[in-house]
Amino acid sequence: MNIVSAGHDVYAYTGTRALSASLPTAIFIHGAAADHSVWALQSRYFAHHGWNVLAVDLPGHGRSGGDPLTSVEAIADWIPVLLDAAKVGKAALVGHSLGSLAALECAARHSERVTKVVLVGPAAPMTVAEPLLEAAKRNDHVAYELINGWSYSAGKRLGGNAMPGIWLTGNALRLMERTKPGVLYADLMACHAYAGGLGAAARLRCPVLVIIGARDIMAPPKNAKILNATLPGPRVVTLPDCGHALMAEEPDAVLDALRGFL
Repeated sequence: MNIVSAGHDVYAYTGTRALSASLPTAIFIHGAAADHSVWALQSRYFAHHGWNVLAVDLPGHGRSGGDPLTSVEAIADWIPVLLDAAKVGKAALVGHSLGSLAALECAARHSERVTKVVLVGPAAPMTVAEPLLEAAKRNDHVAYELINGWSYSAGKRLGGNAMPGIWLTGNALRLMERTKPGVLYADLMACHAYAGGLGAAARLRCPVLVIIGARDIMAPPKNAKILNATLPGPRVVTLPDCGHALMAEEPDAVLDALRGFL
């Protein structure tokens, strides 16, 4: 569905289901240079099992208009505006990577609008390597190649997909190549500059689930330890032999963790 929010069209995948005021709502928030499609399995499942689903394309991404938001705080403040536009009072937030930081910050800033938080592949801080930032700033294709190389565990880079004929890294590369110039750099800089993660974690009062890939290079599990220790009694699920692209590498395991929590 298309929603007009903050003066721009926003696309949100709903699983082909109309929103119902009687159902709980989950907002799925993608990471850098991605769109709603990274949540295909998980969002569709919940849409057909008693939930309103809004798997959004962030501003400037996918089918959504406007320019990319340049800070985690700006994305966090945009989420309640989206909820207002969709006529939704409260929602569970499910975010990956950059989206996990936005979900964390939104829950801290707008606690009255958030019921639960799921952080997939988080780290606080989430600093970005200088070679990757420089390549993204130049709109150099090597930035996409670096992300692809660092986002998948070794086995999945060689193949190993449960569905024959699906090329995980090839699909991910094509998705990133569809983004407009400057979008990846804006997203990575938002992650790199965000310094409020631990403070936001300390202010959370809602239930939290953290899903981590044991072989994540982009957001290494060791970088989430302090975050997990600061969160209020989080449920932590670690997926073995999985990198940063958790929803692509282990879609069923991510769905099972979400089902058990939401």
